Amino acid sequence: MHTIRRALLASVLALVAFAPACAKEKPQADCLPVVRDGWIRLVPGGMPMQAGFGRIENACAMPATIVGARSGAHESAELHETRIVDGVSRMRAVPELRIAPDATAVLKPGGLHLMLMDPRVPLKAGTKVAIEFPTKDGGVVRGEFVVRAPDAP
Repeated sequence: MHTIRRALLASVLALVAFAPACAKEKPQADCLPVVRDGWIRLVPGGMPMQAGFGRIENACAMPATIVGARSGAHESAELHETRIVDGVSRMRAVPELRIAPDATAVLKPGGLHLMLMDPRVPLKAGTKVAIEFPTKDGGVVRGEFVVRAPDAP
C-alpha cells in the first residue's frame, strides 16, 4: 500500500511539474503573425509583374518562419529582397523569412517585398487581393492587399 501511495504521489507531482509548460505551449499553437497595411503597386501598361508591400507583425512568444506566398489573383507569388551589392541593385528570392517574437518584417520598396507574377485578371486601383503566407510549422498567415495607382502614397 505504501508503494502505491508513493507511485501515486510521484505521478501527481510529475503532472503538476509539466502542466505549466503544456499550458504555455497550447495558446502558442494558435498564434500567427498578422499582415497590416498591405498594398500592391499597380504598374502601367499591364506589365506581368507587380510588387506588394506592408508589414507582417509577429506578436507571438515564438519566432515565426514564413516559407512562401500565394495569391489566387496571380499565377505566382514570392518573397524577394533588393540589396545594393558593389553599387548595383540586386534582387533575390527569399525562401524563408524568420520573424522574431514581438518583431515586424517590413515589406517596402527597395527592400524586402512581395513579387506577384502574371495577374490572372487585370487589377484596378482599389481592388483587394488576398495573399497567403504559409509558415514552416504548417500555419497560414492571411493578409489583404489593396491595389494602389503608381502615383498614390
